[in-house]
Amino acid sequence: MRYSKIRKMDIANGEGVRVSIFFQGCAFHCDECFNPETWDFNGGLEFTDEVISHILDLASPNHISGLSILGGEPMHPKNIEGTTKLAKDFKEKYQDKTIWCWTGFKYEDIKDKEVFNYIDVLIDGQFQKDKFDSTLKWRGSSNQRVIDIKKTKDKAKLVLYESNIFKF
Repeated sequence: MRYSKIRKMDIANGEGVRVSIFFQGCAFHCDECFNPETWDFNGGLEFTDEVISHILDLASPNHISGLSILGGEPMHPKNIEGTTKLAKDFKEKYQDKTIWCWTGFKYEDIKDKEVFNYIDVLIDGQFQKDKFDSTLKWRGSSNQRVIDIKKTKDKAKLVLYESNIFKF
């Protein structure tokens, strides 16, 4: 498994200041993808336990709200094991920080994966150029959903995420 890059302070991919990792490899190849350099499963750098330790260290400051996992495709069968290990290790160390994850898969098709024991918010669905909307938060096209995983599991039905930021 491989990754493309790590951002130690990312304010675009989820709420608050976050550490982000972009996994390498995607089979969807969405038209006008914002990250086509991550499509090649052989590109990027090797994802190791040392990389996980580095990410956990980067997330230690109090101003870091959590971890964002993007791609490429973190839920692809070639990447899901590493995604799950990273998410599990992160949640074991930081119970009060959130994990956000982006995938081209629909939640309903992957909801039984172990990784959903750790992810707080999932943005699902492939980017669709004809549904592009620059006013959307955390996603590029209107078919994509921002899902509150804990509430979805608790209620046994899909619950969209509602941001508490800027609510007074």
